[in-house]
Amino acid sequence: MSATLTTSARSGQRRARRAGIGRALGFELRKLGAQWRVRVALLAALLAPIPVAVAIHAQGNPPKDTLFGRYATTNGYALALLVLGYAGQWVLPLLTAIVAGDIFASEDHHGTWKTVLTRSVGRGSFFAAKTTAAVGFAVLVLLVLSVSTIASSVLIGGHSDLIGLTGQLIPSQQAMQLVAASWLSTIPPTIAFTGLAVLLSVWSRNAAVGIAAPVVLGFLLQLVGSMGGAEALRPYLPTTAYEAWHGFLADPAFTGPFVTGLIASAVWTAVTLGISWTLFRRRDITGG
Repeated sequence: MSATLTTSARSGQRRARRAGIGRALGFELRKLGAQWRVRVALLAALLAPIPVAVAIHAQGNPPKDTLFGRYATTNGYALALLVLGYAGQWVLPLLTAIVAGDIFASEDHHGTWKTVLTRSVGRGSFFAAKTTAAVGFAVLVLLVLSVSTIASSVLIGGHSDLIGLTGQLIPSQQAMQLVAASWLSTIPPTIAFTGLAVLLSVWSRNAAVGIAAPVVLGFLLQLVGSMGGAEALRPYLPTTAYEAWHGFLADPAFTGPFVTGLIASAVWTAVTLGISWTLFRRRDITGG
C-alpha cells in the first residue's frame, strides 16, 4: 500500500510539473502576442524584404565586393543570398534579441516575479516556458524573414539559373532548394544568439542591455573572427555559423563548416542557458 501511495504521489507530481510548464508557456505566448514590439518585428520581417529587394535590384552598379553581389541585380536567387549575408551580420541577432533580451528583464522592470512564481508554477517551469517562447519567436521570425526575402527576390529579380561560388551553373529548381537550405542553416546560430540574449536578460535585469548587447557582441565576435591570430577560434564562433551556407553553393558542395557551426551553436546555447538557469535559480525575489 505504501509503495502504491508513493508511486501515485510521484505520478501526481510529474503531472503537476507538466501542467505547470504548459500553463506557464501558454501565459508567455499570450503575453508575447499582446506586445506591439513583437507584432512590429514580425511585420517588419514580412514586409521589409520587399523594399530592400527593390532597392538592390534597381541599382545601376551592383555590390561586386560581396558574394553573389555582382549577380544580385539580374538574378533573384543571388539577391536572396546577398540579403542573407547581411542579415546574418546584423538583422537576425537584433530580431532574436527583441524578445529574448527582454523576456526575463521585463519581470524585473515591472516587479512581477513574486506574482508569477506561485506554488503551482515554480522557477524551473517559468524558466523553461520563457526560454521556449524566446526560441520559438526567434525561429518564427527567421522563417518569416526567409520566406519573404526569397519570394520577393525571385519575383523581382527572376528565377533564372544561378552561377555558384565555383563558377558552376545551378539549375533554377536546384538553386531554389539551395537558397532555402542556406536560409534554414542559420537556425542553429540564431538559437545560440537567443541563448546569449536570455543570459544577458537574466544577468543584467535590463531590457536595453538584453536587446542591444547581443548585436554589439555579435559585431565583436565578427571582429575577433577576422583577426589574423584567431583562425583556430573562428570556426567555433556563432557568427561564423551564419556563413556556413557558402559550402552549399560550391561544386563539389561541402558541409564541414555547417556541421562545425551546428555543434558550436549547440555548445553556445547549452552554456549560455546553463549559466542563465544558475543565475535565475539563485536569485532572491523577495527583495531581502
